[in-house]
Amino acid sequence: MLIAQAKRKENIAEYLLYMWQVEDMLRACQIDDDKIDELLVARFVSMEGVTEETLKAIRQWYHDLAAMMLTEGKRESGHLQINEVVLADLTDLHQRLLRSGEDAIYTSAYYSTLPTIVELRSHQGEHPQGELETCFTALYGLLMLRLQGKEVSRETLGAMSQISKFVALLAEKYKEDKQQTNNIE
Repeated sequence: MLIAQAKRKENIAEYLLYMWQVEDMLRACQIDDDKIDELLVARFVSMEGVTEETLKAIRQWYHDLAAMMLTEGKRESGHLQINEVVLADLTDLHQRLLRSGEDAIYTSAYYSTLPTIVELRSHQGEHPQGELETCFTALYGLLMLRLQGKEVSRETLGAMSQISKFVALLAEKYKEDKQQTNNIE
């Protein structure tokens, strides 16, 4: 909860990847409240500055996410609707930026990344993901490989670097867009 809140404010791409990781951690806990408390909530108990009230909020946050996963049928796979909405918002912004043609740096970053996206999508079978979801899935896959200590080829690292730069730029544009929207309201 604390990490998610900070990431959502600072970098929407990191937030989304973090939330995907939380979904997987909840699955690893078999979406069982006791295991969630033991494996996820307990790590905040000895953290400096975490009050009993904050700990209670963290516990509730994990349990609420687990309940949403069950309600939405995401016990085994897939992403929560709240995370799909974030991806849809990013996709909307991405399309607006490309349509406007006003941001040459973003457009250039996209077209530089597009061959990698197309290559990745070609391996997805009958139902390929959207372009941005493909980027996030690739970055998440790299994160998982690194967490598992697995070797990653130079070619893959090069492709992921390109995708990472593109997604980071999109996240920056998202933050700017949200700041402009908030200033208008």
